[in-house]
Amino acid sequence: MGSLFPYEPRKGQMEIVDSLSKIIDRHSHCAVQSGTGTGKTACALTAALSNRDGIGTRVLYLTRTNSQQKQVMSELRAISRKQKVFGLAIQGRRNMCPYIDINEELKSGTHEELSLLCAQKKNKVLNGDSAACKFFHTLITVDPGAVEAWARNNLPTAEEFMGHCSERGMCSYELCKQLLQNATVVTAPYIYFFDPFIRKSLLEWMNCELEDLIVIVDEAHNLPEYARELRTSELSAATLKMAEKEARELRDPEISEGTSTSDILAMLNEILAGAVNEFVLDDDGLVPPGLLEEELMSRLHLTSKGILRIAENLINLGEIVRDKRKMEGRLPRSYLHGVGGFLEFWMTVEEDDYVKLVVSGSNPRLEAYCLDPSIACSGLHQVRSSVHMSGTLEPLEEYRDSIGLPKESETLSFPSPFPRGNLEILYTDDVTSRYEDIEKDKKIIGRMTRYISNITSKFEKNLAVFFPSYSLLERFLENGLLEDFRRPVFKEERGMPQDDLMTIVDNFKKCEEGGLMLAVSGGRISEGIDFPDRELEIAVVAGIPYPKPTARTRALQHYYDLKFGKGWEYVVKASATRKTLQSIGRLLRSETDRGVAVILDKRIIHFKPFINARSTKNPVEDISDFFSGSKTPKIKLSKRKGARQKRTAVSRQDR
Repeated sequence: MGSLFPYEPRKGQMEIVDSLSKIIDRHSHCAVQSGTGTGKTACALTAALSNRDGIGTRVLYLTRTNSQQKQVMSELRAISRKQKVFGLAIQGRRNMCPYIDINEELKSGTHEELSLLCAQKKNKVLNGDSAACKFFHTLITVDPGAVEAWARNNLPTAEEFMGHCSERGMCSYELCKQLLQNATVVTAPYIYFFDPFIRKSLLEWMNCELEDLIVIVDEAHNLPEYARELRTSELSAATLKMAEKEARELRDPEISEGTSTSDILAMLNEILAGAVNEFVLDDDGLVPPGLLEEELMSRLHLTSKGILRIAENLINLGEIVRDKRKMEGRLPRSYLHGVGGFLEFWMTVEEDDYVKLVVSGSNPRLEAYCLDPSIACSGLHQVRSSVHMSGTLEPLEEYRDSIGLPKESETLSFPSPFPRGNLEILYTDDVTSRYEDIEKDKKIIGRMTRYISNITSKFEKNLAVFFPSYSLLERFLENGLLEDFRRPVFKEERGMPQDDLMTIVDNFKKCEEGGLMLAVSGGRISEGIDFPDRELEIAVVAGIPYPKPTARTRALQHYYDLKFGKGWEYVVKASATRKTLQSIGRLLRSETDRGVAVILDKRIIHFKPFINARSTKNPVEDISDFFSGSKTPKIKLSKRKGARQKRTAVSRQDR
């Protein structure tokens, strides 16, 4: 099985391949924490490809973002040099369709909207209108065999495949769909598997069944919340406003006897505003389950069936809008359709697994929030095997239980092979970011600010400070964090465009005199950006990133208490553990990287054995000692003892 591994193995890599191979061979599932440098992508691909049951078994490698697919294709190329294997990377139509690329309005379209528009244009081309989509017309009039041969030889990334097809005037999305049936390995974004409708299409393109799949989930710590959001439905004030515009375009048709479409939309707006005023305590609030439909029934003197008929009528009106826009070659979007769909979902959803919320802010909304991510992950039960990997998946049992993997699924933890002395984790025991403590003792923010200022003024190295939230980051700035600071400062903003984010990251990395990055634990910088070598040498975690105690968080905690008896551990502690580990993990991305993390929060002692930090009274002195080499750091990122004993037993058995 190791014969496919494409590199000279590092310490522990064959152990990972061997462990995963046994699990896949048993048609089982596993959750794996695999530290930086373990080469988890190459290990997982090797194990999966070594344990296929004949040519019918396929490998589906799922990534959270499109950029992670590049690593999959890179490792597949290396494997293919030892044994030929054909793999393809597919992304959404919005990324791969050249027609959408030249039509700005279409770039905001959902999968469903773009699929509707594309189907219409393809039908037109097939019926003789070649101008409807020149890219699809070229595809069906030219033999794609040359492109397939090129793809087999080069194993291109999705971007490279798009570029190659673009040079030939072909639709890369439609051609990729055609070639998937011949691919042994397919890498795709999460949505291609966890959305049941898109999954059905993917399986048709691949010409296989769920039972044929070995599924690998990369950066799996993202999956539980992704799965919840995938099954969550919301109705915002902005959607109602756009729906009102559509109603006027349709001359405000009657939606129920004596009631116009705009009347219903106005009622929904009033109910939403009333819920914000009555139930929101901070950011959100619990809504009584029957509030929306009872309000409508009372105002309209209808039964619940009558309200459902209104929802159906809104959906039908939305279909008219969609068809009209589709015929005009525009994005077939309808907000009336969305309002009707939400109303129907709200009234019929299984309330044991959902909580109904109202969320305030610039665009207030009602939300039927899914509490149970295993609903969206149910397809995993039918696959041949699944491997769930991340560098920060602890606590593994919480992940396994949350997404609904069988109890017998293995949980494994593999440490980084990098020298343990390359990372020092320190913590201070006289500060905390706990809200109640900060409000009681106004000096805490000042002490934390001094710690940060002392570290930044002493060391001319790239340094990042990760705050628990954007609001706390702003509070530190108001408290004078940057007073008299003379080096370049970069700041992650909430919701900033990706291009702007990458610009500040690139500029930070280039700082020769040492820059300061202000970011948020759980934000895009802490989770998805690598800072190799001296691009980042010191990370300060300015408080444990516990989730904010919103109505949503409390509902999740209650749900997990009822289901597993571990609400606080699974909802609060697990989230804070992963976010803290992600922030610390920015420091070490190669065997030569060295760095120090300083956690400014005494509560870190509650996170053993996942984060084993050493107390310090003088962070500046201890950081100096680390970089001067006068002290030998202890082991900082702990291994799970049980998992280690299990792996040792397996190794002895093999020998």
